[in-house]
Amino acid sequence: MERLEFYRECICKFLTAEIFKEQENPDIENQLIFDKERDRYLLLDVGWQDHERIYACFIHLDIKIGKIWIQRNMTEVDIAEELVNMGVPKEDIIIGLLPPYQRPYTGYGTTDLATPV
Repeated sequence: MERLEFYRECICKFLTAEIFKEQENPDIENQLIFDKERDRYLLLDVGWQDHERIYACFIHLDIKIGKIWIQRNMTEVDIAEELVNMGVPKEDIIIGLLPPYQRPYTGYGTTDLATPV
């Protein structure tokens, strides 16, 4: 359980730092979504730019089967590297935005959801 709390803390710390980098347009709200009960974490932009509705998910991280899954990264930040720098082992980071057959070549975890921990 301590490891899970550590991973939650790392994710929240990382996303909180990222939100301050994103604030450029006062009409677009940067939102952090932390669902610690289901272990879902998102960085969203919501608002308006001129007459266009803005709704975008830039970062989506999950914790599944005791591992951090990077589901979406629309930034230039290497999220996996940032998490490793915080002390998360590479094998506990899954690049979920890549297909399973590519994951063994990333240097990070390859656990499949069907694989028990």
